[in-house]
Amino acid sequence: MNPGTQPTTDTAAGRWSFLTASPGRSTVLRTIGRIALGGFVLSAGLGHLGPLREEFQAQVPTWLPLDPDFVVVASGIVEVSLGAALIALHRYRVAVGWTAAAFFVAIFPGNISQWMNGIDAFGLESDQARFIRLFFQPVLVAWALWSTDAWKAWRASRRSR
Repeated sequence: MNPGTQPTTDTAAGRWSFLTASPGRSTVLRTIGRIALGGFVLSAGLGHLGPLREEFQAQVPTWLPLDPDFVVVASGIVEVSLGAALIALHRYRVAVGWTAAAFFVAIFPGNISQWMNGIDAFGLESDQARFIRLFFQPVLVAWALWSTDAWKAWRASRRSR
């Protein structure tokens, strides 16, 4: 480092530090939102492992080179874990929020596949209903980032550079 220059946080560790930095206290509304999202995700995960297993298999894209039942069970385990983490791991809520948001993005191709292939599941029995459902996935991503203060922590880390 040259004399007179400031150290920078533009290292790999500095760029990702927002995942472990405490964003401070969360608001009551965000906390309620995080716990509600956690309950929703936990419930969906349990559905993957039990009574809704066949419905979820209808969403697995046919181009995915994996057994649909394996995909449903594995994603169910991930959802149960994420739901529990959203509810119980307040201290790690930022990292959990980013993980949940990434998960919602990762499963979006299943929703697209259901729409494009005209697959009936979850009461979505028309192309219009399946198409409208596509707009709810970005809502889940935003909900995860907002309710966990993940977006707020990332913005704060960008300002501090």
